[in-house]
Amino acid sequence: MTTPQEELLPTTRRALTHRIAVAQAEGRTPSLVAAVVRGGRTVWHGAWTSVEGHGPDENVQYRIGSITKTFTAVLVLRLRDEGVLDLGDPLEKHLPGTGVGEATIAELLAHSGGLAAESPAPWWERTPGSLRPELADVLGEQPLLHPVGRRHHYSNPGYTLLGALVEKLRGASWEEVLQREVLDPLGLERTATRPSAPHAGGWAVHPWADVMLAEPTEDLGRMAPAGQLWSTTGDLARFAVFLTQGDDKVLGAETVREMRAPAAPAEAADVVDGAAYGLGLQLQHRDGRLLVGHSGSLPGFLANLTIGVEDDVAAVVLTNCTSGPLLAGVGSDLVAIVAEAEPRIPEPWRPLREVDASVLELAGQWYWGTHAFALRLTADGGVSLGPLSGQGRRSRFQANDDGSWTGLEGYYAGESLRAVRRPDGTVSHLDLGSFVFTRQPYDEGAVVPGGVDPQGWQGIG
Repeated sequence: MTTPQEELLPTTRRALTHRIAVAQAEGRTPSLVAAVVRGGRTVWHGAWTSVEGHGPDENVQYRIGSITKTFTAVLVLRLRDEGVLDLGDPLEKHLPGTGVGEATIAELLAHSGGLAAESPAPWWERTPGSLRPELADVLGEQPLLHPVGRRHHYSNPGYTLLGALVEKLRGASWEEVLQREVLDPLGLERTATRPSAPHAGGWAVHPWADVMLAEPTEDLGRMAPAGQLWSTTGDLARFAVFLTQGDDKVLGAETVREMRAPAAPAEAADVVDGAAYGLGLQLQHRDGRLLVGHSGSLPGFLANLTIGVEDDVAAVVLTNCTSGPLLAGVGSDLVAIVAEAEPRIPEPWRPLREVDASVLELAGQWYWGTHAFALRLTADGGVSLGPLSGQGRRSRFQANDDGSWTGLEGYYAGESLRAVRRPDGTVSHLDLGSFVFTRQPYDEGAVVPGGVDPQGWQGIG
């Protein structure tokens, strides 16, 4: 039997409303809108505003700043999946003459290409893009601040280069390619490079008085792939579903999973903070929960998209002020409220439809030296191997046509696991990247590197 997805409980909905109300009031922002996604659909939308009788809904546009980078990353990964490029390719191979072509496409996606964080003055977010008509104007005279590939250093010019790469390989503008390859297929009808009514106005709120200043809305020109987009909570909720599940019209599930994996060297402070960066996505370990997504800001606007993949809950938060509420915290709190008040109900356990007897006989307890491990069959036709108890190396393995398996994660990612059989067909041991796993600790009947002491197991005399 299956249980239909229920609406959120009234108490959960009130807790969500309370959280955004506190964020709007304490953050002193004109308006704040939010949405929560669970089970592949939007289950809550809320708004809190300073305008009497006005409540922005899920179709009101706000500027989303650097969440634009995630859209640009999707375009680049589509090129990779089509075989047009490889993430290990240096930029110079496809976009020559930039002066920073040593950086690979993967390094640019992960902000580890060594580029400066910003373009040269004047501040690009508050001035017209026409001041920077060429890539050279965006990069400046000293575009590289760090050795390529050595550290994560967030770079807006890096994503400008990726947008130019898309234009070069597609033979069309970044905006056209984005519309055709992402926005239209995903049905994101209210996401665009320019606002259309209804949309929020951007404001700066005075830090010491409850008064506001209208912020300019600049077209970012060449910098558009780093932060140009306007969107809504409704559209970003649908985008969150895509980033969780994939969509074969745009990117498959395996590729969006790749986007969510850490891809940049972590600084010591990042390790302490539990922060990392994937391919166009930010990762955060917060209160025992792994969150992925992206934040965004431009003068007059703040934005956040947060996905708790394991909880199958996502949150979108948008507001129209230059500074104020810390939206990353609001987004993670919205995810936690739903995940903790209404935990995800697991799918019913079901037995496998069929099983290979030669694989089934491998299930159970194995030893690497004196370390006890358990091998289990998985529903997708693979196997998993992990410590029988406590922490340690563990991985899932996918089956290969030759009867071996390849590790998918952790220490054993990419490593080959195979069952070694004796001449009579019985299993001698498992070989995992030269590690020998036996049915007994240091089994005398199996090949064990270093041999076994002929005196066997002993006590202390």
